Amino acid sequence: MTMHTIVDSQVYSKPITAVLMQNAAVFTFGAIMVLAVGFMPMSAAHNAAHDTRHALAFPCH
Repeated sequence: MTMHTIVDSQVYSKPITAVLMQNAAVFTFGAIMVLAVGFMPMSAAHNAAHDTRHALAFPCH
């Protein structure tokens, strides 16, 4: 199965497994950033992520 993308009237196809792997990698990286930075004891790192986490309704304390 392939996924088709139209760019400038050109159709590009990519295997669905490649798309799923890319999505999984981005999701994993994002989850690590949110969880690791948000729960760090270092106050500067925590405060940098604090407002964004609350804006996304993700509690951190």
